[in-house]
Amino acid sequence: MNKPKTFYIYYRYMIKRKSTVKTKIAASRDRLYRVALAWCGDQMLAEDLIQETIAIGIDKSHQLRNEDQLFSWLYTILNNNWYRHLRKNKNHEDISDLIPSEDSGPYTTCQELLIVKQVQQVVATLPSVERQVISLVDLEEFSYSDVAKVLDIPIGTVMSRLHRARKNLLLKMDSTACEPAKPTSHIHRVK
Repeated sequence: MNKPKTFYIYYRYMIKRKSTVKTKIAASRDRLYRVALAWCGDQMLAEDLIQETIAIGIDKSHQLRNEDQLFSWLYTILNNNWYRHLRKNKNHEDISDLIPSEDSGPYTTCQELLIVKQVQQVVATLPSVERQVISLVDLEEFSYSDVAKVLDIPIGTVMSRLHRARKNLLLKMDSTACEPAKPTSHIHRVK
């Protein structure tokens, strides 16, 4: 006879506890709303998140083991709802709205390598004295006076050779840009 009475007391306690927990969950609306609004920045969405959180909290209140952990448990539910919303409504960026990258891509890198190779080939065709001056000034960034000392020539000669080398380089670069690409392998026609 003692067992039914104990069960009845426990049952009443659990019903009272559930109603207390559900009341606390409902009363936590304002606290949850402030956090939800801070997370999403949209009043309507914050309301939706709170309604969902409270509904889940009340429905699953039997899973709460310790009433002292009620608010952390509710914030966990709110957090899960927030992430569920973010996953469901992932923003897809329109590719036309994207800002092109400042980094060079494979095509740009390939183009740059082709230009470097073309410049190297054209520089190789320049006379030796022009190659020396242009390589020291433009590649090694020597000053005119340093080049004059290295090559043991007057600064005026450095400047005139550099001018002539750059002019020839540009002319030859323009002429090679207009030429069609030459085949790399030699194919002979057989009759």
